[in-house]
Amino acid sequence: MSATRPPTPTARLLDEADEAAVRRLLDTDPVAGCVIAGRVERAGTGAPALGAPLWGFGSGPDLDAVCLAGANLIPFALPGAEQAAANAFAERARRAGRRCSTIVGPAGAVDPLWELLAPHWGPARDHRPRQPLMAIEGPPAVAPEPRVRPVRPDEVETLFPAAVAMFTEEVGVSPLRGDGGAGYRARMTDLVRAGQSLAWIEDGQVLFKAEIGAVSRAVCQVQGVWVSPAVRGRGIGTAGTAAVVEYARSLFAPVVSLYVNDFNAPARASYVRVGFREVGRYASVLF
Repeated sequence: MSATRPPTPTARLLDEADEAAVRRLLDTDPVAGCVIAGRVERAGTGAPALGAPLWGFGSGPDLDAVCLAGANLIPFALPGAEQAAANAFAERARRAGRRCSTIVGPAGAVDPLWELLAPHWGPARDHRPRQPLMAIEGPPAVAPEPRVRPVRPDEVETLFPAAVAMFTEEVGVSPLRGDGGAGYRARMTDLVRAGQSLAWIEDGQVLFKAEIGAVSRAVCQVQGVWVSPAVRGRGIGTAGTAAVVEYARSLFAPVVSLYVNDFNAPARASYVRVGFREVGRYASVLF
């Protein structure tokens, strides 16, 4: 008589009762888990409040992994649990169908998940497996640019073309496609209203911009750093990022993080000058 094979562990939809377990998991790496942690701290773990399903993997009272299945598919897993979690999340993602524009998160969680989903969701428009995750825990090492400041609500229209240029340059497609940019404009407006969008605006032109795109109690993540092509090579990106770090640490969280493409040597060097150090690796799959 053959032995009975144990059931394959599966992912489950989390709800409000799972919030403590999710927080404990994300606290194991606050920098890598910042994006999900910020959403959970603000809205809890129920799908209606989060605006997207949150899947969990593990047994007992604790979780080994979670995955936020929204516009971005964001997995997070304990070291050693990445492959088993990927198996569970991939099975659930295949059944749900692709609804995300990006898979992004810690590389250890993204890589095995994408390997399983690629035959079903591929080919990807772009796969970036090596994106250094960087963080700074103290004041910037260079003088901040004093003209970088929070964007005012009446300056959204001034900011928007620069934001579109940044997105198109970074992602490779325009955020105006599909809905004409309505969703992207709404996201930018929300960040401006929250005081999480900063820029150096001179004579109606944006010279530098960045957003504090994710905020948890321990870490915030800078996104969308952009310098106008007309003024690149003058150190504006370095001094501007230093200003964002100073502002973010004073208002949002003691640790400031970001991730950058490994092939973007000038940006990586700039962040090192500011005082960022590499603390991990992200990966992104873009559709």
